[in-house]
Amino acid sequence: MKKEIIAGKDVPRSSLPFSPALKVGGFVFVSGQASVDGQGNIVEDTFEGEMRRSLENARQILAAAGMDFSHVVQVRNYVANQEDLVAFNRIYKEYFNSPYPARTTLIGCLGTLLKYEVDMVACDE
Repeated sequence: MKKEIIAGKDVPRSSLPFSPALKVGGFVFVSGQASVDGQGNIVEDTFEGEMRRSLENARQILAAAGMDFSHVVQVRNYVANQEDLVAFNRIYKEYFNSPYPARTTLIGCLGTLLKYEVDMVACDE
């Protein structure tokens, strides 16, 4: 099985031991994306700001793989506070269209630094 690391000048970097994304066959597995800058430093913001930054980081990774959000088949969302769910669903619909990807949303599972994180699987077929 061939694994290709997705990289590029616009792909956020991290000093942690993980690949931003791996392409295996026709699938791209995007690692958890949080509100970080290009060097992997956390950028604290409102929930909306952090969610948008996280999704834009994922967008950059998908673009480096020759894909976009229309290729996403599964999304896992991590939301720190339940009171942000209304904003979460509103923003989510700006990035994903019907037929929506399969989705899991976990609440209250992040530490104290992050308000939102996302990982996803995309397919080029």
